[in-house]
Order: sequence, then structure tokens, then C-alpha cells
Amino acid sequence: MSEHFTLRQVRSHMLAPAVRHMAFERTDGAPLRFIPGQFIQIHFDDGGRALKRSYSVGTFHGDPGNPEGLVEIAVSYVEGGAATRLLSGLDVGGEIAASGPYGRFCLHDADTNGRYLLIATGTGVTPYRAMRPLLEQQIAERDLEVVLLFGARNPGEVLYGDEFRALADRLPGFRFMPCLSREGSALPHADERRGYVQAALAELSPDPARDIAYLCGNPNMVDACFEALKGHGLPIPHIRREKYVSPPDPRRAAAG
Repeated sequence: MSEHFTLRQVRSHMLAPAVRHMAFERTDGAPLRFIPGQFIQIHFDDGGRALKRSYSVGTFHGDPGNPEGLVEIAVSYVEGGAATRLLSGLDVGGEIAASGPYGRFCLHDADTNGRYLLIATGTGVTPYRAMRPLLEQQIAERDLEVVLLFGARNPGEVLYGDEFRALADRLPGFRFMPCLSREGSALPHADERRGYVQAALAELSPDPARDIAYLCGNPNMVDACFEALKGHGLPIPHIRREKYVSPPDPRRAAAG
């Protein structure tokens, strides 16, 4: 059940040139009870306008870098964006109003598939970070395979890449495939691909008999992969989607 609460920023750091990882605590001391894959909403006033923005929760149980269980999100900076103005100027100790959790972009207990295809661009990878403990548990319990395809323009935009690569190196059954559309790594891993995620998806030969796919991120990528997966025969209930869209700034539109 969703609720309203106040968050206080504890720390933050840049994940990429235009993406910040932010960690918050609830001022009431209560934990945020959420299902991995859900999101929170930030509520704020901008020039007399009441606005809200949605951010997937990236916190995962057992994270050695977050023993306090802080509420973690990844924030893309949008030029002229109202939320960017708010969050980029928020100092440690600064407070914001929030509510949640919301959403159904979650793993299903009833799934009996043999493989998950997790596909993301940009901050769309955040919910998969939160799913890590559940995925590890399912890999151990039912011989599940998980492939994470992450589309970015260059190595510097592969969010949480070190974490996912370490997980893939440690955990048989989990594979991490960054797909770089503009610039590759100087020493690319064998699972790195050049180009868009759609091309790498075809390489994996999606199988309607064993695959369930999750798509999160840029709407164009989500739509393209959705059509590709349908073309491989996956039924629509086995293609679960969440699109990330940056709302336009009304003040810029009015000036337009």
C-alpha cells in the first residue's frame, strides 16, 4: 500500500555525466516497504505548479554499500527540467516530499520460465538492480538463466556496470551484455556488443517456450524490442514493459 512521507538526502554521487545516484532516508525512521521493480514519486512545487516525478527504487537487500537500507534512485538530468532543478540543488540533509511505492513491473512468483531477458536503456536499468536478490534466489532454486541487455552510447554511460559485471563473474546463470551504440570499451569483455540492444536481442534467439522479457527505458527501445519479441513468438503477457519519458517543461513550451 502506498503512503506519503518525507525523504532526507544522505549521500549522492554521479553514475554518468548526466545521471546521479541519490540515497535517502525517511525522516520518520520507517523503512520503505516495496517490491523490487516498483517506483516512488517525488512531489514538489515549481513556480506555483504542483509537480511530481517518478523514479524506480534501486535499493537491494544485502548491498554492502548501503547497510542502512536507504532509498536509492538514479536521476537523469534533463536540460531545463523542473525535477533537475530541484534535485541538482538538493544538498545533503535536504528534504523532499515523496509517496509510494507504486507499479507492477515486478517479478511474478508464478513464473516457471527457463530464462529472463532483462532489457534496459539509461536509468531503466535501476529496477533490475533492485531485483538482484530475487534473481539470485531463483537462479539457485530452479536453474534459471538471466540475461541483462543494457543499451548505452559509450562505456561511461553503463550505469551500475561494475556491479552487474561482478555479479555475472560470480554467479553462473547470470549474463551481463552491455550494448554500446557509439563508442566501445578499450578492452571489451567478450559479452560486450556494439550497436543497439535490438541487434543483440536477435543474437539470443528469444524462445516463446522458455523466455519472459522485461523492457524498461527509452520508449523507442521498448517499442522496438516489443515488436521484435512478438516476431519471435513471445506471447504478450510474457513481455512486460515500463517506459521512461521525461515530461516537458511547460515554461519552455510556453516560450516556444
